[in-house]
Amino acid sequence: MISQEAKRKFLGIVGEKNYLDSKQSLVAYSYDATPNYQALPDAVVKPRNTQEVSEIVKVCYEYKIPIVPRGNATNLCAGTCPLEGGIVLIFNHMNQILEIDEENLTVTVQPGLITLDMINAVEAKGLFYPPDPSSMKISTIGGNINECSGGLRGLKYGVTRDYVIALETVLPNGNIIRTGGKLAKDVAGYDFTRLMVGSEGTLGVITEATFKLIPMPEAKKTMLALYDSLESAGRTVSKIIANKIIPTTLEFLDQPTIRVVEDFAKIGLPTDVGAVLLIEQDGPIEVVEKDINRIAEICEEEKALSVQVAQTVEEGTALTTARRSALSALARLKPTTILEDATVPRSKIAEMVREIEEIAKRNNVQICTFGHAGDGNLHPTCMTDARDKEEMHRVEIAFEEIFEKAIELGGTITGEHGVGVMKSPYLAWKLGEEGVEAMKTLKLAFDPNNIMNPGKMFAKESRKRVVVTR
Repeated sequence: MISQEAKRKFLGIVGEKNYLDSKQSLVAYSYDATPNYQALPDAVVKPRNTQEVSEIVKVCYEYKIPIVPRGNATNLCAGTCPLEGGIVLIFNHMNQILEIDEENLTVTVQPGLITLDMINAVEAKGLFYPPDPSSMKISTIGGNINECSGGLRGLKYGVTRDYVIALETVLPNGNIIRTGGKLAKDVAGYDFTRLMVGSEGTLGVITEATFKLIPMPEAKKTMLALYDSLESAGRTVSKIIANKIIPTTLEFLDQPTIRVVEDFAKIGLPTDVGAVLLIEQDGPIEVVEKDINRIAEICEEEKALSVQVAQTVEEGTALTTARRSALSALARLKPTTILEDATVPRSKIAEMVREIEEIAKRNNVQICTFGHAGDGNLHPTCMTDARDKEEMHRVEIAFEEIFEKAIELGGTITGEHGVGVMKSPYLAWKLGEEGVEAMKTLKLAFDPNNIMNPGKMFAKESRKRVVVTR
């Protein structure tokens, strides 16, 4: 609970309009996009600038009040669910583009800015910010940084961490620090900028960010390849990379997902094929033409049933819709949709997808799989009903088996969704107990009062590894 004294201090900083503690307001900020997690905060606070964030954090530090920084809550790991109460920090007042620097190829923004708004603004100047999370129409830059968001273009261009070059951050004691800068090189001290990216709000509050930009690619082409088997699609992915071609996008849909996507998007996908690869390439016109032609040859060599190359931008957009609409399509099937992510080496994709199918069958749950084939990041998605406790138990077992198999194949429990609460019981499976303890030591050094997004990343108790007889 927030004492009256602490509340008066918050009101003195942000005013009555920016301090919410009515039941209706608290319910609205009690959950995020993660199914089955909800907890009421004690208050919602909306700072207008970095100085106000600093003053708010100082009050929280003094009274040991938990802080949950929150964007638009599109994360899928319960990372912004206020499980221990406290305040939820909202950045809708801090949503501006502060500068687009065309000489240094950078953009500086506030954390509440919508991702797509930033992408559109820099593209209007002929510049390019590649990370494109599927939630980019509603997710915020602050959330992208805290979760180190990826996207469809991650294979060629990397993820959020590869573009953040400077941050302004309020530490858990209220101090304001600036790290990095508009620099190609900077090795002065510890790399706090990279440390903050992907820290899930557990080390501080990001109040400003500078990203590097690159020139807009000259051309882009999109293609769709259909296969009768997962193995053929998997071999195609490996062979494309082995030919030293790195596509912008190399995405995958399994057969159950194809059926649902076509029913939803109606773009002409045959529903009896085993797998679909969506492939894009961008760059100089000559390079794009050469790469797309060679990729088409590889697809045919690996027994693709058909290869369709978009001839116009509109056709390319229609093909991309098949992948971007996957979650929306699947969400229509049952009341609860659980979208997970597990990453394996790209050479293990077919084996992993087959194993997911067996796990779903063994546990009698419905799971469809799609994802980023080029970097091995798969999204097994379960359609279920949270009201059915017995089925939800089977769903939990199924995902535990999926995480175990991913690690067994040399992968990880999460490629881009983050740990949050959802994956925290399994973090030690990937890092070992010693690795988790090292991370806890770092967290303690930054946040001795444990007020920054407590309950995330580190579970009170790790789950025991699943032992499955196969």
